[in-house]
Amino acid sequence: MNSSKVNWGKLLPVFLSYVVMGFVDIIGVATGYIKQDFKLSDFIVQFLPMMVLLWFFVLSVPAGILQDRYGKRNMLNLGMVIQAAGLGLPFVHYSFGMMFASFILLGIGNTVIQVSANPLLQDVSSSEKLPSYLSTSQFIKAVISFSGPLIATFFAVSFGEWRLVFAVYGITSIAAAVWLSATQITESKPDRKPASFSSCFGLLGNRFITLMALSIFLIVGAEVAVNTNIANVLVARYSITFERAALGISIFFAGETIARFLGAVVLNFIRPGLFLLIIALLALAGVAGVIMAPYVNLAFVSIFILGLGAGSMFPVIFSIALKKKPDRANEISGLLIMAVSGGAVIPLVMGLVSTLLGPVVSLSIIAACMLYILWVSWYVRNMSDQ
Repeated sequence: MNSSKVNWGKLLPVFLSYVVMGFVDIIGVATGYIKQDFKLSDFIVQFLPMMVLLWFFVLSVPAGILQDRYGKRNMLNLGMVIQAAGLGLPFVHYSFGMMFASFILLGIGNTVIQVSANPLLQDVSSSEKLPSYLSTSQFIKAVISFSGPLIATFFAVSFGEWRLVFAVYGITSIAAAVWLSATQITESKPDRKPASFSSCFGLLGNRFITLMALSIFLIVGAEVAVNTNIANVLVARYSITFERAALGISIFFAGETIARFLGAVVLNFIRPGLFLLIIALLALAGVAGVIMAPYVNLAFVSIFILGLGAGSMFPVIFSIALKKKPDRANEISGLLIMAVSGGAVIPLVMGLVSTLLGPVVSLSIIAACMLYILWVSWYVRNMSDQ
């Protein structure tokens, strides 16, 4: 879309798909409730969230290829319907096996949503507004991710049934699909052969696209690693209770949420490459602060700064990649969403370093990820100046 005029009739239903996209993060609190309900071990219950993350690696590229053939809106609607089906399974029969199936459908549906939503947003926004809109979309997703545990707790306390959050999310997913289906969107259709596995993975021969995919792999991995490890780091460093240390997780997400809101505004005025450089420096300052902070409250401040820096990296990197080759948006989106699987790898690396060398030393993994993003931001700026 080349026009700078905003068409809210087309933009709003696409933005609603990011609300639906954020529903997948309910798996965190849901896993805790499922563990209690079925008295599962820590090891067994971890297979539930793994069933969600697995599909980002397996299906992202095939989904990108299919949407090149059948359209972004159709694939996005399919993803929302599949996710709604997964959210409805616990009301058919509540068992561990059924929740396992529910999480599989959640993973499949959300993978398709994430692959399709960003390229479709590109079709309803101008190239100048795309970085800002992508940051806005991630802000919307962050708010939903932050609210999910609160909603589940409300239903558990008020009605004695945490699963009601699945019902609300499922109905909203269907409503979003209906609205998007009723919205006419002219999708960009490049004048070339439909995408294939070879054309998709062939993009990795382009150094720029490979750097962007690795950036997504590392930033998502770093975010998940902070989410799953920072409390243990704080306990080891400051000898505080786990309950107090867990506050660091909420502080990190608060920083990310604010960052995505501010990023949507700031990206209207400065180039994405420069913005990426600034937030990479901010994130590095946050990591350094956590490592060196003599008091836990200073560590909390540093974690917030880390969240401010990391929060907008995903949408900015995504927009930079899409703008580089807009005619290959479907294939690029598939590759970049496949890179979300970094969320399964980087935390394991950080956990291994923590076991061998200590929790505080494991923060060097986060620092290494941010150093790479800093280098990429410098590379992007040099490319744009040429």
